[in-house]
Amino acid sequence: MWYRNLPAILMLNVLGIALFLSYYLPANHGFWFPIDASIFFYFNRQLATSEAFLHLVAITNNRAFDGISLLTMGLLYLSFYIKRDTAERRRMIIIGVVMLLTAVVLNQLGHLLPVSHKSPSLSFPGVNRVSQLIGIPTKDASADSFPGDHGMMLMVFCCFMLRYLGKGAFAIAVLITLIFSLPRVMIGAHWFTDIAVGSMSVVLVGASWWLMTPASDAMVSWLDRHLPQLRRR
Repeated sequence: MWYRNLPAILMLNVLGIALFLSYYLPANHGFWFPIDASIFFYFNRQLATSEAFLHLVAITNNRAFDGISLLTMGLLYLSFYIKRDTAERRRMIIIGVVMLLTAVVLNQLGHLLPVSHKSPSLSFPGVNRVSQLIGIPTKDASADSFPGDHGMMLMVFCCFMLRYLGKGAFAIAVLITLIFSLPRVMIGAHWFTDIAVGSMSVVLVGASWWLMTPASDAMVSWLDRHLPQLRRR
């Protein structure tokens, strides 16, 4: 029964809350700020010294590159989908819908956290801005970067892969998350903690209750009954 997961759920909740409070409670975010600043300035210096790095960062933060991240996640999901029969494919489609709804809801809840700040590219004077150094349209700043929306979506994807497709899919999803979250940090559109603290704490708390209880399966079953266009023939 699901209640056997309760100790793990509570542990994940404690971990998520402790992670957030370790950032929220100390003055100037405690030990997190030096980590954030060091990571930002390390990459920011490279923008002015390496043209190859500058182009890489600009391209990987272009809106079109977000489509590549979605395509990569879709291809991983498709690799499992094509191996299923008709009934299982229907269920996978519905699970995909639930995953998208979960990402949207957790993202909205995340923005209720009592933290709001500008991206590091807007927080320090005299820094290198990719949009000013190169002509490629790119996202190098955010007026409110906490928590990281993109990182949260990727983490929700990881959780669903682990819950419904197993550890192998989860391992690949984690790799996808690392690859597609890093560009936002490298360009300065997000602090490291926007993702490692903001996105992670929300997902640890929210996804644990949603995926380790019957809640997500109940939603999948409800949609299965109420989406006639997906009914089996």
